[in-house]
Amino acid sequence: MKFHRKQDISKEIVPKRVLVVYGPRRVGKTTMLEAYLKEKSGGSVYYANGDDARLHEIFKPQYRKEILDFARPHDIIALDEAQYIPNIGIGAKMMIDAFPEKNIILTGSSSLDLSNKLGEPLTGRHFTLMLLPLSQGEMEESRFELKTHLEDFLIYGSYPEVLNEPDIQKKIKILNELVSSYLFKDVLMLEAVKYPELLKEVLKLVAFQVGNEVSLNEIAVTVKTDVKTVGRYLDLLEKMFIVKKVRGFSRNLRNEISKKAKYYFLDNGVRNAVISQFNPLSLRNDVGALWENFIFMELLKKSTIEGAFDTYYFWRTHTGQEIDIVRESNGQLSAIECKWSEEKGAAPPLWKAAYPDATFEIIHQNNYLERLLAK
Repeated sequence: MKFHRKQDISKEIVPKRVLVVYGPRRVGKTTMLEAYLKEKSGGSVYYANGDDARLHEIFKPQYRKEILDFARPHDIIALDEAQYIPNIGIGAKMMIDAFPEKNIILTGSSSLDLSNKLGEPLTGRHFTLMLLPLSQGEMEESRFELKTHLEDFLIYGSYPEVLNEPDIQKKIKILNELVSSYLFKDVLMLEAVKYPELLKEVLKLVAFQVGNEVSLNEIAVTVKTDVKTVGRYLDLLEKMFIVKKVRGFSRNLRNEISKKAKYYFLDNGVRNAVISQFNPLSLRNDVGALWENFIFMELLKKSTIEGAFDTYYFWRTHTGQEIDIVRESNGQLSAIECKWSEEKGAAPPLWKAAYPDATFEIIHQNNYLERLLAK
């Protein structure tokens, strides 16, 4: 399947700012970085991966002279998987302060690791670019072809490598390997994860609750641990770009639920790999959850690509009235219901009474592309 990224590093480079490109593993950060570097003819380019031992020798001691001597000959410094470089935050600050004309680009598969290392040193000195699995708007296919492949998107997701693989069994193998990389190569390397099997059980329970409010107490009881541990593990999983936490929306009504949260997976294929479930839709009982996860992530991708400062919530009252997705954009509220089958409906009465200026729509399999591909 052909696709084309709408985000572009060259459009994000700003003088006197380090560009930090975040995103999950194997989502295309390195490919995007290499494409940018190929376009740069003339000037000196330094490119290396963060596990390069030489970089560790340069940055670990925090010697300003050595770091600046390293940076001085190059016009562009691109460090892939920069979270592995000791003291990268302080080092990047030294370089951009001394050489504000240089283009310094860092990529990372862990917002936890890289954010912690950049932290205060790069405050006011960097911009970020978030790269997510491919969106429907980045597919170079007709609307007819996109609808034809809809079931594949719901089951196998939209990682570039998965989209490029026509063989179903190889798609599944790629996704299983991705999950192993997430859980063992990244998350389990963190000192905060002492019980890897517990982490996997927590993630699996969340996967079965996509589209529903998640009770940390219930998960804690099920996996026989405490609520604080469950919350910490879910926070780690979000910072490793596996899940996305969405809070309840509340502004007016006393009986609106605001303390609980939903968790969506950044990719349907990863979610299905976590629960080892790749059956066709006709043999599944979770089509509604897959559809809601797909629509939420497509809306989030669209906002991210367009650089919109949109915030997403869900809405529910103690009396049971609910809305799947609430989008707040420039003060305007949009209520969105996700229905696999086409149907008509109206916003819940309490929602309409509390937020009369909000829009309401139902996104189903017959109209979703009109919404997702709209300019």
